[in-house]
Amino acid sequence: MRRKAVIAVLIILCFILQCTVFQALALAGISPNLLLIVTTSLGFMRGEKEGMAVGFFCGLLTDIFFGSLFGFYALLYMFLGYGSGLFHMMFYDEDIKLPMVWIALSELVYGLSVYFFMFLMRSKFDFGFYFTHIILPELVYTVALTLVMYRLIRRLNRMLERWEEPPSEYSALSGRQSGLDKHTEDFE
Repeated sequence: MRRKAVIAVLIILCFILQCTVFQALALAGISPNLLLIVTTSLGFMRGEKEGMAVGFFCGLLTDIFFGSLFGFYALLYMFLGYGSGLFHMMFYDEDIKLPMVWIALSELVYGLSVYFFMFLMRSKFDFGFYFTHIILPELVYTVALTLVMYRLIRRLNRMLERWEEPPSEYSALSGRQSGLDKHTEDFE
């Protein structure tokens, strides 16, 4: 339960930062996609189910506040979260190369999907302009921010995993095993 609450706060915080602070720090009108970083990072660290759940809620927030086609972003983020969760078995805690490459590929898929479904379907065919002025700069900005954000999310994930660990069989205070009854302790 605690994990879900912390992840919900993380999603909301990243959404607020993406819509406020990083809009003010936009370079040439392009801001990084923090929700994509959170979705792919948590999917990569925790697996397909958590990647899909985080992706769904990140996309749902985007759909509610900015989407013109309700459910599009929820489905897209859910797909990207699931895809990143497939690499969960290849996850090495300290290695940042694979997550960086996957986040870059996810950003590219995200940009191409938005172009195809939101612009191409409405007969806006200037792909070259869209790719060089929107997709590519957002990809670079998102990957650059991933260097910082991924480490923070990794620390948060470690903290959550420590909270979820069952207590060890040795008591930290007495140095004795914690599951022993009174009769067993007399024979020690």
